[in-house]
Amino acid sequence: MRIYEAKDYDDMSRKAANIIFAQVTMKPDCTLGLATGSTPIGMYQNLVERYNAGDIDFSEVTTANLDEYRGIEPTNEQSYYYFMNEHLFSKVNIDKNNTNIPDGTNMDVEAESARYEQVLRTLGGVDMQLLGIGRNGHIGFNEPGEEFVKETHCVDLAESTIEANKRFFDSIDDVPKQAYTMGIQTIMKAKKILLIVSGEDKADAVAKSFFGPVTPKVPGSILQMHQDVIVIADRAALSKCPR
Repeated sequence: MRIYEAKDYDDMSRKAANIIFAQVTMKPDCTLGLATGSTPIGMYQNLVERYNAGDIDFSEVTTANLDEYRGIEPTNEQSYYYFMNEHLFSKVNIDKNNTNIPDGTNMDVEAESARYEQVLRTLGGVDMQLLGIGRNGHIGFNEPGEEFVKETHCVDLAESTIEANKRFFDSIDDVPKQAYTMGIQTIMKAKKILLIVSGEDKADAVAKSFFGPVTPKVPGSILQMHQDVIVIADRAALSKCPR
């Protein structure tokens, strides 16, 4: 695991975009595992700027998103399908047929979990998986628990996750209580992992995930076992890590 300190959110976003840029440049037909939320917005903005400058070509790229809320339409402004289209897909020359996101409208948990896991197998693996990390150490929507769930599944969101996400909705009652997510084993199969994190509110999760014991009670800690992880974190997020 390589940890790089960024000065602030903007610096973190630029550094992360540089790594994605290098991945696409070296392998134009790569498969990118993508993430949503407030943390990667700046990174996506940087990539769009590079595309507009003619520096990066997404025409051969395939993508697979980590997760999606269950019971939400793709036209809903809070769906991750909508997010990806708003911040990246509609702004670059990616083939929409090569983008993959769990189907939040499929209420058959077993069927949708199996379908998306098969999609990921068919892609032949993710070249680089982008991750954020939650305040409780979750990656994707893999919440703290008694064991690492291996494959794509539906998860009941922790109260802390619902609380953190309520800022995106009119009220906490509108926040979905379940989501489809890649499992830990699925994430760990990626050839490379890029985790980005910003803010003092993530400092505890960062310290526990990267410097504490590997435990399903802190899902992010499993990344210590991956052979190729790059972490880009700003100074505030690293404030509780050993120096």
